[in-house]
Amino acid sequence: MNNIWNEHKIYSPSLITLDMCNLESQIKDLEESGVKMLHVDILDGHFSPSMPLGFETVKQLRNKTDLFFDCHVMADDYDFFVDELISIGVQQIVFQLETAKHVDGLLNKIHNAGIKAGVALKPSTPLSSLDYILDKCDTVVLMLINPGYASSGKEGQVHYADRKIKELRSLIEERGLNTKISIDGRISPQNIHDYGNGLVDIFVLGTTCLSRDNLKASMKALGK
Repeated sequence: MNNIWNEHKIYSPSLITLDMCNLESQIKDLEESGVKMLHVDILDGHFSPSMPLGFETVKQLRNKTDLFFDCHVMADDYDFFVDELISIGVQQIVFQLETAKHVDGLLNKIHNAGIKAGVALKPSTPLSSLDYILDKCDTVVLMLINPGYASSGKEGQVHYADRKIKELRSLIEERGLNTKISIDGRISPQNIHDYGNGLVDIFVLGTTCLSRDNLKASMKALGK
């Protein structure tokens, strides 16, 4: 399934968007719709107030699908979470740069396990924080809303999202890197239209794009 990495536009439906009581059948619907990547959010209940997924759920799903597990860890301390995900056999682990005590070392640890690694940035975290680590990142996730506020209808995507995406793309190209850009946070069909032409590589899909009642129709509507 690693051949997905060479695709120019990748959809990564968020696991927490799905019907938690019917995950196996919902993932089968995604697979039948041509989806190859699944976004797995792991939260510790401190970095963000919610904890929608446990490791046992992720572990059981790993045994039921060949989807590329694109994991985004939001925590105050990462060693335990990263160790668990490595043992489960995921394909990518991205962690929040803001709370990692040893960013460079954590990227090394993940890479040494043969897994793709990267960092995620809150909306207001400047791109300058990537200066010495960008070349080690397989992916940089740009959060377009503040973590933990996805369920709040009062908070939309930050107004500077467009500028941040374009500046990161320019930085990656200036350095001649293959780092992928992923965007997360109320990703809409309009976002896909605007940035699916080479600016963004991975689109994390949530309720703005997906209806858990008809995943196949949702994915068909997004197109290729």
